[in-house]
This record gives sequence, C-alpha cells and structure tokens, in this order.
Amino acid sequence: MIVTTKKLFEAAYGKYAIGAYNINNLEQAMGLFRGNLDSQAPFIIQISKGARKYSDKRMLEAMIRAADEIFPEAIFAVHLDHGDVETCMDCIQSGFYSSVMIDASHEDFEKNIEITKRVVDAAHARGIVVEAELGQLGGVEEHVSVDESNAKLTDPAAAKEFVERSGCDSLAVAIGTSHGAFKFTGSQALRLDVLAEIQKRLPGFPLVMHGSSSVPQEEVERINKAGGNLKGAKGVDADQFLRAAQLGVTKINIDTDGRLVWTRVHREYFLEHPAEFDLRPIGTIFMSEYAKFIAHKNEKLGSAGQLPAVRAMLSK
Repeated sequence: MIVTTKKLFEAAYGKYAIGAYNINNLEQAMGLFRGNLDSQAPFIIQISKGARKYSDKRMLEAMIRAADEIFPEAIFAVHLDHGDVETCMDCIQSGFYSSVMIDASHEDFEKNIEITKRVVDAAHARGIVVEAELGQLGGVEEHVSVDESNAKLTDPAAAKEFVERSGCDSLAVAIGTSHGAFKFTGSQALRLDVLAEIQKRLPGFPLVMHGSSSVPQEEVERINKAGGNLKGAKGVDADQFLRAAQLGVTKINIDTDGRLVWTRVHREYFLEHPAEFDLRPIGTIFMSEYAKFIAHKNEKLGSAGQLPAVRAMLSK
C-alpha cells in the first residue's frame, strides 16, 4: 500500500525513524520489499534523478507497482530524492509519487525558500508532501557534490523561519553527516546538540537525516579482499539512529550501504565462479543478502515490528 510520508511520520515521530532506501533495479526492489516484510517495518522507496534516467522512470515505476501487488502487506511511500524543480514538477504531475524532495540547499536562504515554496504549492494542490533541505552536507550524492570544507550545519533559528515561510512538510538538516562512503574524515561528527536545538524550535515537525549510511567495515573488508580498493571508507554509527529519532528525525536516508552489499556480493561471486556468466544465480544471492541488510537496518532504526501499528493507525 502506497501512503504519504506524512502518514508514516505521524506514526513514527519521537519513537523511531523510517528507513528511506534508494533503488535502481529489480533486484534491489525485490530485496527491499522482502527485507521490510521480514522485519515487519514500514518504509520509504527513494528514486533519485539519476535512477530515473538510468533505466527510464517508467520502468522503475512499473516495478514498484508490480511489487505493490506481489507484496500487498507492505506499507510504504514513494519519494523523489534530491530533485530539482523540473524533476519535482514531473513527479508531481505523474500522480505516482506520494512525496518529493526539492533540494535548493545550494542556493542562498531567500532563493531556497522561493524555490521550495513554488514546489510546495504545486505539490499540495495534488495532495503530495514535500521535503526540503537547509544547510549543506559534504560528499557526493548523484548530481550533488559539496567539499567537506564547504559543508554547513543547519542553523536552528533559520530552520524555523524556513519551515514557516516555505510551507514544506519535512526538513532535511545538516548535522554532520556526509553523502557517500567516505564520511567523517577530519573533524566531522554527528551533532546531536544542533539537532536538539532544531527540535526545540520546531516541536513535532518531521526532520530528515541524509548521508546516513553506516558503511559497515565488514562489507568494506570483504570488498577489498575480493579485489576492491575502498580505503578509508566509514560512516554513521547506526547506534545513534534511535537517539536521533527521539530528537525529531523521522526519516533516515540509506543508499551507500546498499551499494556496498551489491558490490560485495558481485565481487565475491565472480571471484569464486570465474567461469559463470548467468546473471540469475548472483541476482538471487543479492536479493537475499539485501533483504537481510534491510531487516538489520530496520532494527537499528527502531522501525522493525512497527508495521501492525501503522496498519491499525491507517485503518482508523
């Protein structure tokens, strides 16, 4: 069942965070649905601008519609991740997405508000909710690239004004996380003190953490052992997820970790089976491994086991 992120946030606020997982292909989609049902968790499917171009947006949307039929017990939102105005408007007009993110965080404060409000007005007219971003995360994510030295934490006072003037439904905040697999180089760390101050000024308002992959060292080590070359990759401590949820974070974005699972499975398989060329055996392994990864991540988010309660809330 496709629902809006707003409904999921109402259920989660202050208790747990919803996992927002990016997908690009069939194997990820199948593993994602299986993992969330195995752990009985509501979730958010994220489609980025790059993913919509990779295979054609209609292919991804068709796979999600099919998965919704195959897994009727699943409850999830379909969200555009890191959209520009053009992509947001296309998703709003399509009628398929329940949520879009407009990322104008690279603009100055006033321009960010202006662009966000334009998307909010169009989305709300169709019953679609909007995520915006204030502050800048370091690292690389799709078309977004910010040097660590230029990363900017979200100012709590500015966050309150931004939400009030833009009308956005949730806000991605910069509290020290980074996009990609190479987080927390130098002096970076998760700033829960800044998050607490933002929540104080925006009580009850859904906040979002981007760049929140944990970059499990076991995955990195296995990739490198199988011929990879990921040096210095590290991420967010997953044990901090629940603390962030208690401070108003209702959505946590996870993309890089899923790519690491994909890379590890493929590198190890072809190293052990150099004569193999059938994509189905390795696809089957990946779907199973990705489902396990999703279920484990949901335990850290606190969303595991919450599906019955969300279903009961939606039926009222």
